[in-house]
Amino acid sequence: MQQITMNDMTSSPRWSAFERFTKRSVWPAYAGCVWAFLYAVFVRFYQAAGGTIGLSGQPRSPETGLYMASYIMGVLILICGFILLGLVKPWGRIVPAWMPWIAGKPIPRAVVLIPTLLCTAFLLAHGAAGIVTRALFLASVIDIHLPEQYWIDMDLHDMALWDLLVYEPWFLMMGLLSGLTAAHYAQASGVSPSALKRSTMLYLLFVVLLTALFICSIVFDFVEKISF
Repeated sequence: MQQITMNDMTSSPRWSAFERFTKRSVWPAYAGCVWAFLYAVFVRFYQAAGGTIGLSGQPRSPETGLYMASYIMGVLILICGFILLGLVKPWGRIVPAWMPWIAGKPIPRAVVLIPTLLCTAFLLAHGAAGIVTRALFLASVIDIHLPEQYWIDMDLHDMALWDLLVYEPWFLMMGLLSGLTAAHYAQASGVSPSALKRSTMLYLLFVVLLTALFICSIVFDFVEKISF
């Protein structure tokens, strides 16, 4: 009886459509790479060079803090975009020739999927929680507090608008593109449809719980917020 139920779930029209879409679609990896490049260059590297558009306050130590943090985040985002391409390219599944002893061997699936899925969960939860809390703040439902040691002055209303319209949607879209790419890689690397179905359901539950944790941390201010 349990087997019949699982087969019915796995063969549902919506799931079958998702499975077919992710199995044949490689464009999310390319779109994610471009999306990462645009954010890294026009937001992070721009702010690292001293740009002020998109900043709603005056940082206490921009030379040693904000600028360097923006530059490092920009580099990391570019690397993440490049990694997405590796999930859909043959060279992303084989250990490079320049690595001793293990060169040419297949990269274990878990080594690729686990960090990709963790980063994807963070992106999705960050974007969803940010959109929800900024919208609630602008509607005067909640208050948002920023660490005073990082900013001399901050226009919270302006910050919330930038987050709601620019920054958080980027996180959410990047998470969606990364998740679709991971689903494609999972199928291309031999994950069975039933295993993919179960894993996807559990993963979505994890993302929902992580999003709820992020929202609570902002609303109740029990974890010091970090701006990315």
